[in-house]
Amino acid sequence: MKLRGEARRGRAAALTPMVDVVFLLLFFFMLASRFGTDQGLTLALVGGETEWSGPPRLVEISPGTVRLNGVAQDRAGLPEALDALMETRADPVVILPRDGVPAGDLVSVIGVLQGAGFSGLVVTR
Repeated sequence: MKLRGEARRGRAAALTPMVDVVFLLLFFFMLASRFGTDQGLTLALVGGETEWSGPPRLVEISPGTVRLNGVAQDRAGLPEALDALMETRADPVVILPRDGVPAGDLVSVIGVLQGAGFSGLVVTR
């Protein structure tokens, strides 16, 4: 036996939660994205076309210390110590980070040298 009842009306979908989710996603991607240019370090590749001239210029970076040709240096005085060994600031300087050196220390030394105008920096391992 079939009973005929009143036809059910379909409910309209609630759009408010969907709009909330869309705005949350928009807000998330606005905060997560980065605008502007990335900064980078320009370095010469080992074995490149740079010719060596003059005395050795080896900057060793160990945890907590920086050495120039085996002699301990402070980071601020490193450009002046290198000037005595170079003809121009475009001459190659080999930078050797030792095991356990944080990347921030390496970037800091490179930043000091590039800020002083040294352009022939070569990082080796």
